[in-house]
Amino acid sequence: VFPETFPIRFLLCEIAHAKQEILKWNGWGYSDTRFLFNKKGQAEFTGKRYRLSGMIIPALQNWFEGTFGASVQHKSPPILTSSAVQPPTLNEAFVDELKSTGIPCSHDAEDRVFRGHGHCLHEVFALREGKVGRVPDIVVWPNCHNDVVKIVELACKHNVCLIPYGGGTSVSSALECPPEETRCIVSLDTSQMNRILWIDEKNLTAHVEAGIVGQELERLLNESGYCTGHEPDSMEFSSLGGWVATRASGMKKNIYGNIEDLVVHVKMVTPQGVIEKGCQCPRMSTGPDIHHFIMGSEGTLGVVTEVTMKIRPMPEYQKYGSVVFPNFEQGVACLREVAKQRCAPASIRLMDNEQFKFGHALKPQVSSIFTSFLDGLKKFYITKFKGFDPDRLCVATLLFEGDREKVLQHEKQVYDIAAKFGGLAAGEDNGQRGYMLTFVIAYLRDLGMDYYVIGESFETSVPWDRVLDICRNVKARIIQECKDKGVQFSPLSTCRVTQTYDAGACVYFYFAFNYRGLSDPVHVYEQVEHAAREEILANGGSLSHHHGVGKLRKEWMRETISDVGMGMLKSVKNYVDPKNIFGNRNLI
Repeated sequence: VFPETFPIRFLLCEIAHAKQEILKWNGWGYSDTRFLFNKKGQAEFTGKRYRLSGMIIPALQNWFEGTFGASVQHKSPPILTSSAVQPPTLNEAFVDELKSTGIPCSHDAEDRVFRGHGHCLHEVFALREGKVGRVPDIVVWPNCHNDVVKIVELACKHNVCLIPYGGGTSVSSALECPPEETRCIVSLDTSQMNRILWIDEKNLTAHVEAGIVGQELERLLNESGYCTGHEPDSMEFSSLGGWVATRASGMKKNIYGNIEDLVVHVKMVTPQGVIEKGCQCPRMSTGPDIHHFIMGSEGTLGVVTEVTMKIRPMPEYQKYGSVVFPNFEQGVACLREVAKQRCAPASIRLMDNEQFKFGHALKPQVSSIFTSFLDGLKKFYITKFKGFDPDRLCVATLLFEGDREKVLQHEKQVYDIAAKFGGLAAGEDNGQRGYMLTFVIAYLRDLGMDYYVIGESFETSVPWDRVLDICRNVKARIIQECKDKGVQFSPLSTCRVTQTYDAGACVYFYFAFNYRGLSDPVHVYEQVEHAAREEILANGGSLSHHHGVGKLRKEWMRETISDVGMGMLKSVKNYVDPKNIFGNRNLI
Protein backbone atom coordinates (compact mmCIF):
# COMPACT_ATOMS: atom_id res chain seq x y z
CA VAL A 1 0.00 0.00 0.00
CA PHE A 2 1.36 3.40 -0.97
CA PRO A 3 1.64 6.23 1.61
CA GLU A 4 -1.51 8.35 1.79
CA THR A 5 0.52 11.45 1.04
CA PHE A 6 1.66 10.06 -2.32
CA PRO A 7 -0.33 11.70 -5.15
CA ILE A 8 -2.27 8.72 -6.48
CA ARG A 9 -3.07 10.26 -9.88
CA PHE A 10 0.64 10.88 -10.47
CA LEU A 11 1.30 7.27 -9.58
CA LEU A 12 -1.29 6.08 -12.08
CA CYS A 13 0.17 8.22 -14.83
CA GLU A 14 3.66 6.93 -14.13
CA ILE A 15 2.53 3.31 -14.27
CA ALA A 16 0.16 3.73 -17.20
CA HIS A 17 2.44 5.72 -19.43
CA ALA A 18 5.69 3.85 -18.82
CA LYS A 19 4.80 1.67 -21.81
CA GLN A 20 2.73 4.17 -23.72
CA GLU A 21 5.52 6.72 -23.87
CA ILE A 22 8.00 4.36 -25.50
CA LEU A 23 5.77 1.94 -27.45
CA LYS A 24 3.39 2.52 -30.37
CA TRP A 25 -0.30 2.12 -29.62
CA ASN A 26 -1.22 1.34 -33.26
CA GLY A 27 1.89 -0.38 -34.62
CA TRP A 28 4.81 -2.58 -33.65
CA GLY A 29 7.54 -1.76 -31.19
CA TYR A 30 9.19 1.42 -30.00
CA SER A 31 7.72 4.80 -30.90
CA ASP A 32 11.09 6.16 -32.06
CA THR A 33 11.79 3.17 -34.31
CA ARG A 34 10.39 2.68 -37.78
CA PHE A 35 11.26 2.09 -41.42
CA LEU A 36 10.59 5.00 -43.75
CA PHE A 37 11.40 6.19 -47.24
CA ASN A 38 13.10 9.59 -47.14
CA LYS A 39 12.75 12.39 -49.69
CA LYS A 40 15.40 10.73 -51.87
CA GLY A 41 13.35 7.52 -51.91
CA GLN A 42 15.95 5.76 -49.78
CA ALA A 43 14.85 3.52 -46.93
CA GLU A 44 15.99 4.40 -43.42
CA PHE A 45 15.57 2.67 -40.08
CA THR A 46 15.17 5.27 -37.36
CA GLY A 47 16.07 5.28 -33.67
CA LYS A 48 19.13 4.02 -31.81
CA ARG A 49 18.01 0.69 -30.41
CA TYR A 50 19.23 -1.80 -33.04
CA ARG A 51 22.37 -2.41 -35.06
CA LEU A 52 20.44 -1.35 -38.15
CA SER A 53 19.23 1.89 -36.53
CA GLY A 54 20.24 5.12 -38.22
CA MET A 55 21.36 3.35 -41.39
CA ILE A 56 20.39 3.80 -45.02
CA ILE A 57 19.11 0.62 -46.71
CA PRO A 58 19.67 1.30 -50.41
CA ALA A 59 18.14 -1.87 -51.91
CA LEU A 60 14.86 -1.88 -50.01
CA GLN A 61 12.95 0.48 -52.29
CA ASN A 62 13.65 -1.53 -55.44
CA TRP A 63 12.77 -4.78 -53.68
CA PHE A 64 9.60 -3.28 -52.21
CA GLU A 65 8.36 -1.78 -55.46
CA GLY A 66 9.44 -4.76 -57.55
CA THR A 67 7.92 -7.35 -55.23
CA PHE A 68 4.55 -5.71 -54.63
CA GLY A 69 4.02 -3.48 -57.66
CA ALA A 70 3.89 -0.66 -55.12
CA SER A 71 5.30 2.83 -55.43
CA VAL A 72 6.80 5.06 -52.78
CA GLN A 73 4.99 7.89 -54.57
CA HIS A 74 1.64 6.34 -53.64
CA LYS A 75 1.30 6.71 -49.92
CA SER A 76 -1.93 5.68 -48.19
CA PRO A 77 -3.75 8.77 -46.90
CA PRO A 78 -3.45 9.63 -43.20
CA ILE A 79 -6.52 9.33 -41.00
CA LEU A 80 -7.62 12.77 -39.90
CA THR A 81 -10.24 11.69 -37.36
CA SER A 82 -10.76 8.66 -35.19
CA SER A 83 -13.90 7.15 -33.77
CA ALA A 84 -14.56 8.04 -30.17
CA VAL A 85 -13.73 5.51 -27.51
CA GLN A 86 -16.96 4.30 -25.97
CA PRO A 87 -17.38 5.41 -22.34
CA PRO A 88 -16.56 2.66 -19.87
CA THR A 89 -19.17 0.31 -18.47
CA LEU A 90 -18.16 0.44 -14.83
CA ASN A 91 -19.28 -1.86 -12.06
CA GLU A 92 -19.28 0.80 -9.35
CA ALA A 93 -19.33 -1.65 -6.43
CA PHE A 94 -16.27 -3.44 -7.86
CA VAL A 95 -14.44 -0.15 -8.47
CA ASP A 96 -15.17 1.12 -4.96
CA GLU A 97 -13.87 -2.05 -3.30
CA LEU A 98 -10.87 -2.12 -5.64
CA LYS A 99 -9.91 1.44 -4.67
CA SER A 100 -10.10 0.50 -0.99
CA THR A 101 -7.31 -2.07 -1.56
CA GLY A 102 -4.88 0.62 -2.79
CA ILE A 103 -4.27 -1.27 -6.05
CA PRO A 104 -3.86 1.32 -8.86
CA CYS A 105 -6.53 1.42 -11.56
CA SER A 106 -7.66 3.71 -14.38
CA HIS A 107 -10.52 4.10 -16.84
CA ASP A 108 -8.68 6.69 -18.96
CA ALA A 109 -9.43 6.16 -22.65
CA GLU A 110 -5.76 5.97 -23.68
CA ASP A 111 -4.98 3.34 -21.05
CA ARG A 112 -7.95 1.26 -22.14
CA VAL A 113 -7.27 1.41 -25.88
CA PHE A 114 -3.59 0.54 -25.43
CA ARG A 115 -4.56 -2.72 -23.67
CA GLY A 116 -7.53 -3.60 -25.85
CA HIS A 117 -5.65 -5.21 -28.72
CA GLY A 118 -2.74 -7.37 -29.78
CA HIS A 119 -0.86 -7.34 -33.07
CA CYS A 120 -2.98 -9.22 -35.57
CA LEU A 121 -3.18 -7.49 -38.93
CA HIS A 122 -6.88 -6.69 -38.59
CA GLU A 123 -6.37 -5.16 -35.13
CA VAL A 124 -3.53 -2.85 -36.17
CA PHE A 125 -5.15 -1.95 -39.51
CA ALA A 126 -8.34 -0.86 -37.72
CA LEU A 127 -6.41 1.30 -35.27
CA ARG A 128 -4.47 2.93 -38.10
CA GLU A 129 -7.81 3.75 -39.73
CA GLY A 130 -8.99 5.35 -36.50
CA LYS A 131 -11.50 2.60 -35.72
CA VAL A 132 -11.70 1.67 -32.06
CA GLY A 133 -14.04 -1.15 -31.11
CA ARG A 134 -14.80 -2.71 -27.73
CA VAL A 135 -11.96 -2.05 -25.28
CA PRO A 136 -11.54 -2.79 -21.56
CA ASP A 137 -13.60 -0.59 -19.26
CA ILE A 138 -10.93 -0.34 -16.60
CA VAL A 139 -7.23 -1.19 -16.26
CA VAL A 140 -5.77 -2.47 -13.00
CA TRP A 141 -2.09 -2.84 -12.08
CA PRO A 142 -1.39 -5.46 -9.37
CA ASN A 143 2.03 -5.19 -7.76
CA CYS A 144 2.35 -8.78 -6.54
CA HIS A 145 0.68 -12.19 -6.29
CA ASN A 146 -1.47 -11.15 -3.31
CA ASP A 147 -2.83 -8.17 -5.26
CA VAL A 148 -3.96 -10.55 -8.00
CA VAL A 149 -5.70 -12.75 -5.42
CA LYS A 150 -7.63 -9.69 -4.18
CA ILE A 151 -8.57 -8.62 -7.73
CA VAL A 152 -9.83 -12.08 -8.69
CA GLU A 153 -11.83 -12.38 -5.45
CA LEU A 154 -13.47 -9.01 -6.13
CA ALA A 155 -14.15 -9.95 -9.75
CA CYS A 156 -15.93 -13.10 -8.61
CA LYS A 157 -17.88 -11.22 -5.96
CA HIS A 158 -19.12 -8.54 -8.37
CA ASN A 159 -19.22 -10.65 -11.57
CA VAL A 160 -16.86 -8.64 -13.75
CA CYS A 161 -14.82 -10.02 -16.65
CA LEU A 162 -11.02 -10.21 -16.31
CA ILE A 163 -8.61 -10.29 -19.27
CA PRO A 164 -4.94 -10.77 -18.29
CA TYR A 165 -2.52 -8.47 -20.17
CA GLY A 166 1.23 -9.10 -20.26
CA GLY A 167 3.31 -7.67 -23.09
CA GLY A 168 0.48 -7.16 -25.57
CA THR A 169 2.26 -9.03 -28.39
CA SER A 170 -0.48 -11.58 -29.12
CA VAL A 171 -1.03 -12.47 -32.78
CA SER A 172 -4.08 -14.69 -32.21
CA SER A 173 -6.78 -12.10 -31.32
CA ALA A 174 -6.36 -13.28 -27.71
CA LEU A 175 -6.54 -9.74 -26.26
CA GLU A 176 -9.56 -8.56 -28.19
CA CYS A 177 -12.56 -7.90 -25.96
CA PRO A 178 -15.53 -10.05 -26.99
CA PRO A 179 -18.05 -7.54 -28.44
CA GLU A 180 -20.93 -9.54 -26.97
CA GLU A 181 -19.59 -9.17 -23.40
CA THR A 182 -22.02 -6.94 -21.46
CA ARG A 183 -20.22 -7.03 -18.09
CA CYS A 184 -17.54 -4.59 -17.04
CA ILE A 185 -14.27 -5.77 -18.64
CA VAL A 186 -11.13 -5.34 -16.54
CA SER A 187 -7.68 -5.51 -18.13
CA LEU A 188 -5.35 -6.99 -15.52
CA ASP A 189 -1.96 -5.55 -16.50
CA THR A 190 0.87 -7.56 -14.90
CA SER A 191 3.66 -5.15 -15.89
CA GLN A 192 4.36 -4.05 -12.30
CA MET A 193 4.97 -7.67 -11.25
CA ASN A 194 8.45 -7.59 -12.78
CA ARG A 195 10.93 -8.76 -10.15
CA ILE A 196 13.24 -11.74 -9.77
CA LEU A 197 12.30 -12.89 -6.27
CA TRP A 198 15.25 -15.23 -5.79
CA ILE A 199 18.02 -17.08 -7.61
CA ASP A 200 19.02 -20.55 -6.39
CA GLU A 201 22.58 -21.11 -7.62
CA LYS A 202 22.78 -24.67 -6.28
CA ASN A 203 19.72 -25.87 -8.16
CA LEU A 204 20.13 -23.41 -11.06
CA THR A 205 16.63 -22.01 -10.79
CA ALA A 206 15.14 -18.53 -10.50
CA HIS A 207 11.77 -17.56 -9.05
CA VAL A 208 10.33 -14.71 -11.09
CA GLU A 209 7.16 -12.63 -11.18
CA ALA A 210 5.22 -13.31 -14.36
CA GLY A 211 4.87 -9.73 -15.60
CA ILE A 212 8.57 -9.33 -16.34
CA VAL A 213 9.43 -8.74 -20.01
CA GLY A 214 11.88 -11.19 -21.61
CA GLN A 215 14.56 -8.63 -22.38
CA GLU A 216 14.55 -7.37 -18.78
CA LEU A 217 14.58 -10.90 -17.37
CA GLU A 218 17.71 -11.75 -19.35
CA ARG A 219 19.37 -8.44 -18.40
CA LEU A 220 18.82 -8.99 -14.70
CA LEU A 221 19.95 -12.62 -14.83
CA ASN A 222 23.03 -11.66 -16.86
CA GLU A 223 24.07 -9.30 -14.04
CA SER A 224 24.35 -12.39 -11.84
CA GLY A 225 26.08 -14.43 -14.55
CA TYR A 226 23.04 -16.43 -15.68
CA CYS A 227 20.48 -16.64 -18.48
CA THR A 228 17.33 -18.57 -19.37
CA GLY A 229 18.26 -18.76 -23.05
CA HIS A 230 14.59 -18.26 -23.97
CA GLU A 231 14.52 -15.83 -26.89
CA PRO A 232 11.22 -15.63 -28.78
CA ASP A 233 11.11 -13.10 -31.62
CA SER A 234 9.08 -10.82 -29.33
CA MET A 235 11.38 -11.06 -26.30
CA GLU A 236 11.80 -7.27 -26.14
CA PHE A 237 8.10 -6.86 -25.34
CA SER A 238 6.50 -10.19 -24.36
CA SER A 239 6.17 -11.30 -20.75
CA LEU A 240 7.07 -14.47 -18.87
CA GLY A 241 3.42 -15.04 -17.98
CA GLY A 242 2.49 -14.69 -21.64
CA TRP A 243 5.12 -17.29 -22.59
CA VAL A 244 3.61 -19.77 -20.13
CA ALA A 245 0.03 -18.98 -21.15
CA THR A 246 0.75 -19.55 -24.86
CA ARG A 247 3.32 -22.39 -24.68
CA ALA A 248 6.00 -20.18 -26.24
CA SER A 249 9.14 -21.23 -28.08
CA GLY A 250 12.45 -19.39 -28.46
CA MET A 251 15.09 -19.16 -31.16
CA LYS A 252 17.63 -21.03 -29.01
CA LYS A 253 15.37 -23.86 -27.94
CA ASN A 254 17.84 -26.47 -29.27
CA ILE A 255 20.04 -25.85 -26.21
CA TYR A 256 17.68 -24.41 -23.62
CA GLY A 257 14.33 -25.95 -24.58
CA ASN A 258 10.88 -24.53 -25.13
CA ILE A 259 8.97 -22.91 -22.26
CA GLU A 260 7.57 -26.26 -21.10
CA ASP A 261 11.15 -27.53 -20.74
CA LEU A 262 12.23 -24.47 -18.74
CA VAL A 263 9.38 -24.25 -16.24
CA VAL A 264 9.87 -25.98 -12.88
CA HIS A 265 6.98 -24.46 -10.95
CA VAL A 266 4.04 -22.16 -11.71
CA LYS A 267 1.62 -20.29 -9.49
CA MET A 268 -1.73 -19.26 -11.01
CA VAL A 269 -4.68 -17.47 -9.41
CA THR A 270 -8.07 -18.83 -10.51
CA PRO A 271 -11.65 -18.13 -9.38
CA GLN A 272 -11.44 -21.36 -7.35
CA GLY A 273 -8.21 -20.30 -5.64
CA VAL A 274 -4.48 -20.64 -6.25
CA ILE A 275 -3.22 -23.62 -8.25
CA GLU A 276 0.38 -24.81 -7.89
CA LYS A 277 2.36 -27.98 -7.26
CA GLY A 278 3.34 -28.82 -3.70
CA CYS A 279 7.10 -28.79 -4.31
CA GLN A 280 9.66 -27.38 -6.74
CA CYS A 281 11.24 -30.64 -7.86
CA PRO A 282 12.43 -31.39 -11.42
CA ARG A 283 9.82 -34.08 -12.21
CA MET A 284 6.81 -35.78 -10.64
CA SER A 285 4.83 -38.93 -11.39
CA THR A 286 1.58 -37.89 -9.74
CA GLY A 287 -1.05 -38.25 -12.41
CA PRO A 288 -1.54 -35.73 -15.23
CA ASP A 289 0.76 -32.74 -14.96
CA ILE A 290 -1.32 -29.77 -13.77
CA HIS A 291 1.28 -27.46 -15.34
CA HIS A 292 -0.13 -28.54 -18.68
CA PHE A 293 -3.52 -27.14 -17.76
CA ILE A 294 -1.79 -23.84 -17.01
CA MET A 295 0.60 -23.74 -19.98
CA GLY A 296 -1.38 -22.90 -23.08
CA SER A 297 -4.48 -21.83 -21.11
CA GLU A 298 -4.32 -18.39 -22.79
CA GLY A 299 -5.93 -16.43 -19.97
CA THR A 300 -9.09 -18.59 -19.84
CA LEU A 301 -8.55 -20.15 -16.40
CA GLY A 302 -6.67 -17.55 -14.38
CA VAL A 303 -3.60 -15.33 -14.09
CA VAL A 304 -0.06 -16.71 -13.94
CA THR A 305 1.65 -14.73 -11.16
CA GLU A 306 5.00 -16.42 -10.38
CA VAL A 307 7.21 -18.88 -12.25
CA THR A 308 10.28 -20.85 -11.22
CA MET A 309 12.52 -21.37 -14.25
CA LYS A 310 15.68 -23.25 -15.01
CA ILE A 311 18.67 -20.98 -15.56
CA ARG A 312 22.12 -21.62 -16.98
CA PRO A 313 25.48 -19.88 -16.57
CA MET A 314 25.97 -17.39 -19.38
CA PRO A 315 27.75 -19.05 -22.31
CA GLU A 316 31.49 -18.52 -22.43
CA TYR A 317 31.58 -18.16 -26.20
CA GLN A 318 29.15 -17.30 -28.97
CA LYS A 319 29.68 -17.61 -32.71
CA TYR A 320 27.42 -16.91 -35.67
CA GLY A 321 27.58 -18.60 -39.04
CA SER A 322 25.72 -19.15 -42.29
CA VAL A 323 25.52 -21.67 -45.11
CA VAL A 324 24.37 -21.18 -48.71
CA PHE A 325 22.63 -24.14 -50.38
CA PRO A 326 21.94 -24.51 -54.10
CA ASN A 327 18.23 -25.00 -53.37
CA PHE A 328 15.68 -25.30 -50.58
CA GLU A 329 15.37 -29.07 -50.90
CA GLN A 330 19.04 -29.62 -50.07
CA GLY A 331 18.83 -27.13 -47.25
CA VAL A 332 15.93 -29.04 -45.67
CA ALA A 333 17.79 -32.33 -46.13
CA CYS A 334 20.77 -30.85 -44.28
CA LEU A 335 18.62 -29.65 -41.37
CA ARG A 336 17.04 -33.10 -41.20
CA GLU A 337 20.46 -34.74 -40.94
CA VAL A 338 21.59 -32.26 -38.30
CA ALA A 339 18.46 -33.09 -36.28
CA LYS A 340 18.99 -36.83 -36.81
CA GLN A 341 22.53 -36.60 -35.48
CA ARG A 342 21.27 -34.41 -32.61
CA CYS A 343 23.96 -31.83 -33.19
CA ALA A 344 21.84 -28.75 -33.89
CA PRO A 345 23.45 -25.47 -32.73
CA ALA A 346 21.55 -23.10 -30.43
CA SER A 347 19.75 -21.74 -33.49
CA ILE A 348 19.58 -23.04 -37.05
CA ARG A 349 17.11 -21.45 -39.47
CA LEU A 350 16.69 -22.00 -43.19
CA MET A 351 15.27 -19.25 -45.43
CA ASP A 352 13.78 -20.02 -48.82
CA ASN A 353 14.88 -18.08 -51.90
CA GLU A 354 12.23 -15.35 -51.59
CA GLN A 355 13.20 -14.73 -48.00
CA PHE A 356 16.88 -14.74 -48.89
CA LYS A 357 16.21 -11.94 -51.40
CA PHE A 358 14.13 -10.12 -48.80
CA GLY A 359 16.99 -10.34 -46.29
CA HIS A 360 19.46 -9.16 -48.92
CA ALA A 361 17.27 -6.13 -49.60
CA LEU A 362 17.62 -5.16 -45.94
CA LYS A 363 21.39 -4.95 -46.12
CA PRO A 364 22.58 -1.50 -44.96
CA GLN A 365 24.66 0.83 -47.07
CA VAL A 366 28.26 -0.39 -47.25
CA SER A 367 30.66 2.15 -45.84
CA SER A 368 33.81 0.53 -47.18
CA ILE A 369 34.79 -0.04 -50.82
CA PHE A 370 36.81 -3.06 -49.68
CA THR A 371 33.76 -4.60 -47.96
CA SER A 372 31.67 -4.00 -51.07
CA PHE A 373 34.39 -5.62 -53.20
CA LEU A 374 34.46 -8.69 -50.93
CA ASP A 375 30.65 -9.00 -51.08
CA GLY A 376 30.89 -8.93 -54.86
CA LEU A 377 33.54 -11.63 -54.85
CA LYS A 378 31.43 -13.87 -52.62
CA LYS A 379 28.40 -13.41 -54.86
CA PHE A 380 30.47 -14.08 -58.00
CA TYR A 381 31.99 -17.20 -56.44
CA ILE A 382 28.66 -18.67 -55.42
CA THR A 383 26.68 -17.86 -58.55
CA LYS A 384 29.31 -18.11 -61.29
CA PHE A 385 32.09 -20.40 -60.11
CA LYS A 386 29.90 -22.81 -58.09
CA GLY A 387 26.93 -22.50 -60.45
CA PHE A 388 24.31 -21.62 -57.83
CA ASP A 389 21.15 -20.16 -59.39
CA PRO A 390 20.38 -16.79 -57.68
CA ASP A 391 16.66 -17.57 -58.09
CA ARG A 392 16.91 -20.94 -56.30
CA LEU A 393 19.65 -20.72 -53.68
CA CYS A 394 18.76 -20.44 -50.01
CA VAL A 395 20.60 -19.63 -46.80
CA ALA A 396 20.71 -21.12 -43.31
CA THR A 397 21.77 -18.90 -40.41
CA LEU A 398 23.51 -20.45 -37.42
CA LEU A 399 24.25 -19.52 -33.82
CA PHE A 400 26.60 -21.61 -31.67
CA GLU A 401 27.19 -20.96 -28.00
CA GLY A 402 28.84 -22.62 -25.02
CA ASP A 403 32.39 -23.65 -24.16
CA ARG A 404 34.76 -22.22 -26.80
CA GLU A 405 36.48 -25.46 -27.68
CA LYS A 406 33.20 -27.36 -27.90
CA VAL A 407 31.66 -24.61 -30.02
CA LEU A 408 34.49 -24.86 -32.55
CA GLN A 409 34.16 -28.66 -32.67
CA HIS A 410 30.39 -28.34 -33.01
CA GLU A 411 30.76 -25.79 -35.78
CA LYS A 412 33.01 -28.12 -37.79
CA GLN A 413 30.53 -30.98 -37.39
CA VAL A 414 27.62 -28.90 -38.70
CA TYR A 415 29.60 -27.46 -41.63
CA ASP A 416 30.79 -30.97 -42.57
CA ILE A 417 27.19 -32.15 -42.70
CA ALA A 418 26.20 -29.08 -44.73
CA ALA A 419 28.95 -29.80 -47.27
CA LYS A 420 27.42 -33.23 -47.95
CA PHE A 421 24.29 -31.44 -49.13
CA GLY A 422 26.08 -28.91 -51.30
CA GLY A 423 26.25 -26.21 -48.66
CA LEU A 424 28.95 -23.54 -48.69
CA ALA A 425 30.01 -21.56 -45.62
CA ALA A 426 28.84 -17.96 -46.12
CA GLY A 427 30.42 -16.20 -43.15
CA GLU A 428 29.68 -14.98 -39.66
CA ASP A 429 28.40 -11.57 -40.75
CA ASN A 430 25.47 -13.05 -42.66
CA GLY A 431 24.58 -15.25 -39.70
CA GLN A 432 24.67 -12.38 -37.24
CA ARG A 433 22.71 -10.09 -39.55
CA GLY A 434 20.09 -12.81 -40.07
CA TYR A 435 19.68 -13.20 -36.33
CA MET A 436 19.45 -9.45 -35.81
CA LEU A 437 16.81 -9.08 -38.54
CA THR A 438 14.51 -11.28 -36.48
CA PHE A 439 13.94 -8.35 -34.15
CA VAL A 440 13.41 -5.65 -36.79
CA ILE A 441 11.38 -7.53 -39.41
CA ALA A 442 8.08 -6.85 -37.58
CA TYR A 443 8.58 -3.11 -38.12
CA LEU A 444 8.27 -3.64 -41.87
CA ARG A 445 4.55 -4.36 -41.67
CA ASP A 446 3.93 -0.77 -40.57
CA LEU A 447 5.99 0.49 -43.50
CA GLY A 448 3.96 -1.69 -45.86
CA MET A 449 0.67 -0.27 -44.61
CA ASP A 450 1.98 3.22 -45.39
CA TYR A 451 2.01 2.19 -49.08
CA TYR A 452 -1.08 -0.05 -49.48
CA VAL A 453 0.71 -3.31 -48.61
CA ILE A 454 -0.59 -5.62 -45.88
CA GLY A 455 1.00 -8.79 -44.61
CA GLU A 456 1.32 -11.25 -41.78
CA SER A 457 3.25 -14.26 -40.51
CA PHE A 458 1.97 -17.56 -39.15
CA GLU A 459 3.59 -20.82 -38.14
CA THR A 460 3.10 -24.56 -37.84
CA SER A 461 4.99 -27.68 -36.86
CA VAL A 462 5.13 -30.61 -39.25
CA PRO A 463 6.77 -34.06 -39.55
CA TRP A 464 10.01 -34.14 -41.51
CA ASP A 465 8.53 -36.11 -44.42
CA ARG A 466 5.94 -33.37 -44.95
CA VAL A 467 8.16 -30.27 -44.71
CA LEU A 468 8.78 -29.80 -48.43
CA ASP A 469 5.16 -30.53 -49.35
CA ILE A 470 3.74 -28.12 -46.80
CA CYS A 471 6.14 -25.34 -47.82
CA ARG A 472 5.35 -25.76 -51.51
CA ASN A 473 1.59 -26.26 -51.15
CA VAL A 474 0.89 -23.47 -48.67
CA LYS A 475 2.87 -20.92 -50.68
CA ALA A 476 1.06 -21.99 -53.86
CA ARG A 477 -2.32 -21.82 -52.12
CA ILE A 478 -1.63 -18.26 -50.95
CA ILE A 479 -0.76 -17.18 -54.50
CA GLN A 480 -3.87 -18.86 -55.95
CA GLU A 481 -6.19 -17.48 -53.27
CA CYS A 482 -4.92 -13.93 -53.84
CA LYS A 483 -5.57 -14.31 -57.54
CA ASP A 484 -9.07 -15.72 -56.94
CA LYS A 485 -9.94 -12.94 -54.48
CA GLY A 486 -9.11 -10.18 -56.94
CA VAL A 487 -5.68 -9.11 -55.68
CA GLN A 488 -4.27 -7.30 -58.72
CA PHE A 489 -0.57 -7.70 -57.90
CA SER A 490 1.46 -10.85 -57.26
CA PRO A 491 1.77 -11.48 -53.52
CA LEU A 492 4.90 -12.26 -51.53
CA SER A 493 4.61 -15.85 -50.32
CA THR A 494 7.66 -17.13 -48.49
CA CYS A 495 8.76 -19.37 -45.63
CA ARG A 496 11.60 -20.47 -43.41
CA VAL A 497 12.29 -23.50 -41.24
CA THR A 498 12.97 -22.00 -37.81
CA GLN A 499 13.28 -24.88 -35.33
CA THR A 500 14.15 -28.53 -35.65
CA TYR A 501 13.15 -31.60 -33.64
CA ASP A 502 13.76 -35.35 -33.83
CA ALA A 503 10.40 -35.89 -35.48
CA GLY A 504 9.84 -32.69 -37.43
CA ALA A 505 10.29 -28.95 -37.69
CA CYS A 506 8.63 -25.59 -37.20
CA VAL A 507 7.86 -23.74 -40.43
CA TYR A 508 7.17 -20.00 -40.43
CA PHE A 509 5.25 -18.48 -43.36
CA TYR A 510 5.10 -14.86 -44.44
CA PHE A 511 2.70 -13.42 -46.97
CA ALA A 512 1.89 -9.89 -48.07
CA PHE A 513 0.17 -8.19 -50.99
CA ASN A 514 -0.58 -4.79 -52.49
CA TYR A 515 -4.26 -4.11 -51.76
CA ARG A 516 -4.83 -1.17 -54.10
CA GLY A 517 -8.13 -1.66 -55.88
CA LEU A 518 -9.69 -3.78 -53.13
CA SER A 519 -12.70 -2.34 -51.32
CA ASP A 520 -12.19 -4.46 -48.18
CA PRO A 521 -8.54 -5.53 -48.04
CA VAL A 522 -8.66 -6.90 -44.49
CA HIS A 523 -11.52 -9.25 -45.39
CA VAL A 524 -9.54 -10.52 -48.39
CA TYR A 525 -6.47 -10.94 -46.22
CA GLU A 526 -8.46 -12.94 -43.64
CA GLN A 527 -9.88 -15.19 -46.35
CA VAL A 528 -6.38 -15.89 -47.68
CA GLU A 529 -4.98 -16.59 -44.21
CA HIS A 530 -7.93 -18.90 -43.46
CA ALA A 531 -7.28 -20.85 -46.66
CA ALA A 532 -3.57 -21.08 -45.83
CA ARG A 533 -4.40 -22.52 -42.39
CA GLU A 534 -6.74 -25.06 -44.02
CA GLU A 535 -3.91 -26.03 -46.37
CA ILE A 536 -1.52 -26.47 -43.44
CA LEU A 537 -3.92 -28.82 -41.66
CA ALA A 538 -4.62 -30.76 -44.87
CA ASN A 539 -0.86 -31.28 -45.30
CA GLY A 540 -0.31 -32.70 -41.82
CA GLY A 541 0.75 -29.52 -40.05
CA SER A 542 -0.30 -28.37 -36.58
CA LEU A 543 -2.76 -25.61 -35.80
CA SER A 544 0.07 -23.67 -34.14
CA HIS A 545 3.64 -24.25 -33.01
CA HIS A 546 4.02 -21.33 -30.58
CA HIS A 547 1.64 -18.46 -31.38
CA GLY A 548 -1.28 -20.17 -29.68
CA VAL A 549 -4.95 -20.35 -30.63
CA GLY A 550 -6.71 -17.33 -29.17
CA LYS A 551 -9.94 -16.51 -30.94
CA LEU A 552 -8.30 -16.46 -34.37
CA ARG A 553 -7.87 -20.23 -34.72
CA LYS A 554 -10.30 -21.73 -32.25
CA GLU A 555 -12.69 -22.95 -34.98
CA TRP A 556 -10.14 -25.71 -35.67
CA MET A 557 -9.63 -26.77 -32.06
CA ARG A 558 -12.15 -29.63 -32.16
CA GLU A 559 -10.54 -31.36 -35.13
CA THR A 560 -7.12 -30.68 -33.59
CA ILE A 561 -7.70 -32.27 -30.18
CA SER A 562 -10.90 -34.36 -30.79
CA ASP A 563 -14.40 -34.14 -29.29
CA VAL A 564 -13.23 -35.82 -26.11
CA GLY A 565 -10.32 -33.40 -25.80
CA MET A 566 -12.66 -30.43 -26.15
CA GLY A 567 -14.91 -31.95 -23.52
CA MET A 568 -11.98 -32.23 -21.13
CA LEU A 569 -11.01 -28.59 -21.68
CA LYS A 570 -14.58 -27.41 -21.12
CA SER A 571 -14.88 -29.51 -17.97
CA VAL A 572 -11.75 -27.91 -16.50
CA LYS A 573 -13.06 -24.45 -17.46
CA ASN A 574 -16.46 -25.15 -15.89
CA TYR A 575 -14.88 -26.31 -12.62
CA VAL A 576 -12.19 -23.65 -12.30
CA ASP A 577 -14.24 -20.72 -13.63
CA PRO A 578 -17.98 -21.53 -13.55
CA LYS A 579 -19.01 -17.85 -13.86
CA ASN A 580 -16.62 -17.25 -16.79
CA ILE A 581 -14.79 -14.49 -14.93
CA PHE A 582 -11.84 -15.01 -17.29
CA GLY A 583 -14.09 -14.37 -20.24
CA ASN A 584 -11.76 -13.59 -23.14
CA ARG A 585 -13.34 -16.56 -25.00
CA ASN A 586 -10.02 -17.92 -26.24
CA LEU A 587 -9.54 -21.61 -27.12
CA ILE A 588 -13.10 -22.86 -26.50
